[in-house]
Amino acid sequence: MKKISLFNNIQVKLMLLIFVFTLAPLWAFGLFAVRMAEGLILSMATNQIEQVLADKAALIERWISERKADLEVIAGSSIVKSMDQEQIAPFLELVRTKYKVYRDLTVVSPDGRVVCGSSEDGAGLEIEDWRPAPGAGRLSVSDIYLKPLQKESRFRISAPVEALSGGIEGAVQASVGTRTILTAVLTVSLGKTGECYLVNREGTFLAHKESERILKENIAQSGSFKNIFTTRKPGITYTDYRSVEVIGASMMIPGTDWALVVEQDRDEAFEAADKLRRYVYAVVLLSVIGALLFAWLVARYVANPIRRLSKAANRLAAGDFGGVQTGIYRTDEIGTLYEAFGDMARQLHDRHLRLEKEVTLRETELRETDERLQLTQRAVARSQQLASLGQLAAGVAHEIRSPLTSLKMFLESIETEMDISQDCEEDFQVAMGQVKRMESTINRFLNFARPQDPVFSEFEAKELIEDVMLVAWPRAMQQETVIAAEVEASLPLISGDRKQLGEAVLNLVINGLEAIMSRGRLLISARMDVLSLQDNSIECIRIDVKDSGPGIEAGIISHLFDPFYTTKATGTGLGLSIVYGTIERHGGEVRVETSPGQGSVFSLLIPVQPEGTRTWTKY
Repeated sequence: MKKISLFNNIQVKLMLLIFVFTLAPLWAFGLFAVRMAEGLILSMATNQIEQVLADKAALIERWISERKADLEVIAGSSIVKSMDQEQIAPFLELVRTKYKVYRDLTVVSPDGRVVCGSSEDGAGLEIEDWRPAPGAGRLSVSDIYLKPLQKESRFRISAPVEALSGGIEGAVQASVGTRTILTAVLTVSLGKTGECYLVNREGTFLAHKESERILKENIAQSGSFKNIFTTRKPGITYTDYRSVEVIGASMMIPGTDWALVVEQDRDEAFEAADKLRRYVYAVVLLSVIGALLFAWLVARYVANPIRRLSKAANRLAAGDFGGVQTGIYRTDEIGTLYEAFGDMARQLHDRHLRLEKEVTLRETELRETDERLQLTQRAVARSQQLASLGQLAAGVAHEIRSPLTSLKMFLESIETEMDISQDCEEDFQVAMGQVKRMESTINRFLNFARPQDPVFSEFEAKELIEDVMLVAWPRAMQQETVIAAEVEASLPLISGDRKQLGEAVLNLVINGLEAIMSRGRLLISARMDVLSLQDNSIECIRIDVKDSGPGIEAGIISHLFDPFYTTKATGTGLGLSIVYGTIERHGGEVRVETSPGQGSVFSLLIPVQPEGTRTWTKY
């Protein structure tokens, strides 16, 4: 079957076509609406800020003009021109008390000497803080300043006092408190983030709603300062002294070096635009989902029948006539195509059935012949193996067992007829032990080559384990190994060959003791378990032999039960193979669980009721 790429798929093409023509106008309209809303909101916010700025600047300018006019009136009064301290002092005190914005009023001589003054706190005059030349002949205004002990910021105004005869006779200086005017100026109704503040030409705060910034922070490097003293396109946002994007406007106060700034955070000003953008995006997203669903439904209506017909053709080509579904309730060209394809599929199916019957007959005959051939081959192979083992066993029995038996009888006769000295007794016992070992090895080999059929009888698992422990106990005591048994109560009787099963358990116990070497622990336990076969599960008695040896390497486990495979220097590799065969003849299984450094567990699963010989799996 030819693989179709994604973009060559007719359904994908139809979906993309419908998707583009449906959403492109909507997407363009949404972007246009958002851009228009942002521009409109920016224009409205800028106009509002500029209006607030104009109002606040006019308020400050009018207020400063009033203070200048006050000083000019005071300086032009006949009382001040008289330079008579007794007349001037009550007059200055009256002015300061009435207007309440002047913190102190001072009259100074042309040489800077204080003639008379009035202060609200009585702490003395502040003439030394700001002293323009009294003879300058013009009105002067200082920057706003703030002393540590003052509760409000202030600035000073100086007006010349002209003599009656002409010329400059001195000056009137006033310290003006800004609390009243700045409270009105700094309070703006521009949402939560709108603010108004004053700075000088160096960028230092002269007035701010946060008093700790006054005369302490400088904004010369911020966008706010650049916006004051540079020409900027209106309606563009910038970054203020807080590193926040804002919309703002600024204006120099006439007659001063002060600049008034009004700003509002861009996020707050554009909150409505952002909300509109979210609405537009939500509408676009819903439109995308709707368009995708609509495009999928239309494309599926068109492309799905074609895809089904293609799959049916592939099944037909693969010979799957049952999977060919050609029924469709349509009267258009696709329905006609389905009807023609169905007729062709039925004709091919009929022809295939006729051929299938003929092939089935031939396959049945060939299968029967093959099964008979395989049975014959397995029988021949097994016969050859048994014949080879029989010949080997006969050779071993003839070549080794007869002379070995003679040698054993000769040594036994020497032991009974002759007195063996103590020096030779140990050597004699070693020789007898080696002869018996060779005889045991030959018997194991012959038992493996010619296994005896089990003679079934019923006996208790406890008795079987006690017999094994009785035989293995001396060996365990010799190597200081603790050997123990745990038998579950109320176990049913085992039905099997007691001798063969005892030899199997003993073989596993001996292997465990050899693995432990010395000062370890070996546990023999018996309990009920379930043996899972391919067709069903049966009850069995599980006998575990657990040792505390070094464990078995993972690469060795798969070869444990192979004949003649051993890791011992003196082993024959037949012990576990004989266990394998014994449990197999009893219809059970052998399992191995091991962990390097933590010992091994060999498990014999013996059915309570034997069901003949079963195949089993090595773990």
